[in-house]
Amino acid sequence: MPDKRLAIIFVRRGHSPTGGAEAYLKRLARGLVEAGHAVQLITTSGWPQNEWPFGAIRRLPSGSASAFANELEQIRPQLQSDVLMSLERVWECDVYRAGDGVHRAWLDRRRQFESTFQTFCRCFSRKHKDILRLERSLFADRRAGRIIVNSEMVKNEIVNLYGYPAEKIDVDRNGVPVSEFRDAMVNRQQSRAALGLAVDEIAVLFAGSGWERKGLRFAVEATKPYENVRLRLMIAGRGNQRRYKTAHVQFLGSVADLSPVYAAADIFLLPTIYDPFSNACLEALACGLPVITTRNNGFSEIVEDRVHGSIVDCANDLAGLRSAIGFWTDAARRIAVRSTNMHRAAQFDISENVARTLEILVQAAASAASASGKIRNT
Repeated sequence: MPDKRLAIIFVRRGHSPTGGAEAYLKRLARGLVEAGHAVQLITTSGWPQNEWPFGAIRRLPSGSASAFANELEQIRPQLQSDVLMSLERVWECDVYRAGDGVHRAWLDRRRQFESTFQTFCRCFSRKHKDILRLERSLFADRRAGRIIVNSEMVKNEIVNLYGYPAEKIDVDRNGVPVSEFRDAMVNRQQSRAALGLAVDEIAVLFAGSGWERKGLRFAVEATKPYENVRLRLMIAGRGNQRRYKTAHVQFLGSVADLSPVYAAADIFLLPTIYDPFSNACLEALACGLPVITTRNNGFSEIVEDRVHGSIVDCANDLAGLRSAIGFWTDAARRIAVRSTNMHRAAQFDISENVARTLEILVQAAASAASASGKIRNT
């Protein structure tokens, strides 16, 4: 099996041009194709053709999570592959990558930051009910043959909330093309000039979509003007800008290539309420930036507090966030940590992730072939 050219089907519903899952999937597909394997994608109409140059692409018409999963079930007998790996909650798959985390855990975490009325209304949401049903199918009913997670946090959630066997869950951290982000730092001065940053201005970068979950309101509050320090909060991503607009905030919108923005920044800030493992945090680390985030981000498992950045207990710990920002406003400290962070990020290059994921896919393909043989022999 290791020498066999695998035919791999990936499943991902929808497309966001700045989405971490989409960026990861494309990096993984590129690595697998370069290793000689064949890949195809099952998705919806939202995924542009030019964003998938790696193989065939098949689009299902449904938009909702449950309708998409139902249609995938209907066409499943027609699909020719060695292994089907889903990055989307579906009814059944050979390998499920829980890159979006555990929805039940996210809802539990979210209740701590919303009113009782909001929680009550969410109980009647069809969307959340459908996602939870799909999640139960994969985890509680064990219709995911194997699960890949990107943090111990998510693994523990799946085991504790759904009783899925821990031995069938593989922890495979996210990976990024480290050299691309490291090399971007060469043009740091040009990148700062392009964003209109003054020499004495400290640029704090927040990047991501889903601003509520990623804690943007806490980032805005924590970066309010400091005495004798010029701070600018730069926000990359899409969202309702009117809710967060203030004098020290600069909205960059959707940014296809964040490398020059990381290069221009001094500190990366993501006070997330829940994040399985933030890709953006790893990209910032690869650029040498100190990363400030929460323990509810799986990324926090690979860094040390006040060594690679700062870790606060929860998103609304404003005192902790302000203390962390104050700590990293020291220019000498930021310069000193740059090489340390680049070295740490180098251990999570996308090539390592591709190699480990391929091992899991090979094992899953062998299991699927064995199960198929048993069915035929019966």
